Amino acid sequence: MDSFIGIRFKKETAKRFQEFSRTHFKSHTEALTTMLDFFFYNEISPKEKLGPTGRTIEASIKKRINAVIAIMRDMEKTQTKPTVAMIESLFQTEEPKKKPLILEKKTLEEKPKVRFQEKQNHTN
Repeated sequence: MDSFIGIRFKKETAKRFQEFSRTHFKSHTEALTTMLDFFFYNEISPKEKLGPTGRTIEASIKKRINAVIAIMRDMEKTQTKPTVAMIESLFQTEEPKKKPLILEKKTLEEKPKVRFQEKQNHTN
């Protein structure tokens, strides 16, 4: 059987540890061993910060996404829409009005041919 040793903690710290240990582990020894192993294996100190939390990362990502959306909207207004309008205007074809050239001589309008003519009687 393993022997126990007494360690002195402040009351508030001891109560916090006991509550944490009861919630997550079977015994206080197992809780303390797991915490020490965590810091040892991950080579971090309990005094150093691990970096930004999930909330701060989410907030910064949302800000960047909003900035990208704003950039895309600006590009659409200033570049895409005007370019599309110019290209559409180039491809819209209307039949050009046929105008006679200035040098071209106007042909006289031919009189319509009469299909039926009255027969003229010539008597001598």
